[in-house]
Amino acid sequence: MKTEKKNYTFADLIDIMEVLRGENGCPWDRAQDHQSIKYALLEEACEAMESLDKKGPDDFADELGDVLLQVVFHSQIAKENGTFTINDVLYHICNKLITRHTHIFGNDKTSNSAEALDVWEANKKAEKGLKTQTEIMRDVCSYLPQLIRAEKVQKKAAKVGFDWDSIDGAYNKLREEIDEIKTAKTQAEIEEEFGDLLFSCVNVARFLKVNPEEALKKATDKFINRFEVVEQMANEQGKNLEDMTLEEMDKLWDKAKVR
Repeated sequence: MKTEKKNYTFADLIDIMEVLRGENGCPWDRAQDHQSIKYALLEEACEAMESLDKKGPDDFADELGDVLLQVVFHSQIAKENGTFTINDVLYHICNKLITRHTHIFGNDKTSNSAEALDVWEANKKAEKGLKTQTEIMRDVCSYLPQLIRAEKVQKKAAKVGFDWDSIDGAYNKLREEIDEIKTAKTQAEIEEEFGDLLFSCVNVARFLKVNPEEALKKATDKFINRFEVVEQMANEQGKNLEDMTLEEMDKLWDKAKVR
């Protein structure tokens, strides 16, 4: 017999969290603070993204609930510290949606999504008091995955015309960075040049209209899948990868590529 779902409300979630953090609540939940759970925000957001791409709608809803939990968890900790409450969180997001959508809630006019985005960005710039393009680039969150951050910063620079005329310039810069990393001597120089190389790769991806984060994810997934085939073939031959030479594994790798 199928059990009917209980219709919980947002208020129920807040009440449950207050109980968990209360005097007779869960010892683990009571022990947490903003710093101890801050990376859970990133983890839960990533799990929600994975669920969106790989699982069904119910799983996606479940993972979104975990993201929402982090918001409520932090809000409850803040309430106990006397810094803010969930009502402040709701105020900020509702106010932001209204003040940045002036083409809906104000007098601005737009006819397509590109113009709507321009209005949003203009209102955001005014709201944050960003006066220069440098300030706009620095406003891009530094905690983003760095391929995403690099792409966003490059797009901000391109917005004012600081960009290659064509992809040829991006390709030439990529070759230049490859040459420079070959001549780097100290570890600090190697790290700096490697960063420049990655930044140049993102530039090429941007011209090719390729999402660098997605491209790297697919490349990593492909590597894992091929490695699995290599390991399976080695097992079929009664061998352990640890006991094989690189040349032997490369031969299996070439076979795995055509499977």
